[in-house]
Amino acid sequence: MSPSRREFLATTGSCACYLAAAAPLVPLAARSRWAEGPPSAGARHQTPFARLEPVGDGLTAIISTPLEGDFTTICNGGIIEGSSGTLVVEAFGTPEGARWAAERARDLTGRWPTHVVVTHHHGDHVAGVAGFREGGSAPELYVTEETRDRVLERAEEASARAPWADVIILPGTEPVHIDLGDRDVSVVPRRGHTGSDVTVEIDGGLGPVWCGDLVWNAMFPNFVDAAPSRLSSAVGALGALPTDLYVGGHGPVSNGAAFAAYVGMLQSVEAAAREAWRRGLTAAEAADEYEVPSSLGEWMLFNPLFYQRAMEAWLRELEG
Repeated sequence: MSPSRREFLATTGSCACYLAAAAPLVPLAARSRWAEGPPSAGARHQTPFARLEPVGDGLTAIISTPLEGDFTTICNGGIIEGSSGTLVVEAFGTPEGARWAAERARDLTGRWPTHVVVTHHHGDHVAGVAGFREGGSAPELYVTEETRDRVLERAEEASARAPWADVIILPGTEPVHIDLGDRDVSVVPRRGHTGSDVTVEIDGGLGPVWCGDLVWNAMFPNFVDAAPSRLSSAVGALGALPTDLYVGGHGPVSNGAAFAAYVGMLQSVEAAAREAWRRGLTAAEAADEYEVPSSLGEWMLFNPLFYQRAMEAWLRELEG
């Protein structure tokens, strides 16, 4: 059973909590576009809460579709198949979502996940980790020290803390290579959305990149824990990779054009914040004046406070 809106809001300290509150207000056309994905995606195993999209040989994106009110997975993720192991990206928002992802990994690869990488500490990416322990042996869990510590700070019950007692801590400065046999998977620290962000990159950036919430598509991002100049730097580094396929934390898979629009949106926010700082405006005043340029396409805004959060993050940095 998928969690209710009330249960989700009560248990998930996440960057996507606003989806639960605002999804009913999103136009039907926008919800349908997200739910269906691009016509060429080749989606399979469509559910009310997520779909699988092939993004390469043995590579599958999990695209969550919570706008209809089912919050089983919430964030995007992925399944990476190797000759000696199977890696799942993200622990998702509920144990049911993580178990569903693990079962789909077993369907596709013939094995329960052997490795799980969590991209950052927000609840919609970590809260389901216990689900990987059901139906098979527990996979190795790779997280940053900050992700583990922030999760343990929020966990109120021993059962919620238990899955985090034995994790593999990722270093904060160097990539880690995970051996899946015939596939090179790199987990790369790239902070900016939070202080705990990592990306999952295939074959030195030749394959698709799982970006966590460093990258969003078709929806305005949450800057609540962001260091905006560091975010821009991390996104710029992702844009320099040879791939043109990015699985962001929320929204459809991004191709080169969608990624460029995201970069343009971040640049427009920075320009507006710098102008507001020059004029002595407050974050609220700057947010009232800001709109994403129409040339960058449609960016769904579920909560008007998200513009203000973006301006607050930039003004803190500029004033600091």
